[in-house]
Amino acid sequence: MARPDEWNTYEMAAYGAVSEFAKVLGETKHASLLEETLAEEKQTDEKLTELAAKINTRANEESPQKEQGESKPSVKTSKRVA
Repeated sequence: MARPDEWNTYEMAAYGAVSEFAKVLGETKHASLLEETLAEEKQTDEKLTELAAKINTRANEESPQKEQGESKPSVKTSKRVA
């Protein structure tokens, strides 16, 4: 879920920047259309965030619960000699 959400963030930034540029150029019609698109992207971002929260919650609930007394597996690290 992180990738679609990340991509949507870039799209929102782009639409916001281009919309402001259109305003500077006096292209109010284009700026308005870009602002509408930006609003749609913000709605999509909110929906993706909600969906990610639901997926993460469900995945956490479905993950096998550790038994009492069970320890974490040890992590081996390699030592480099210079």
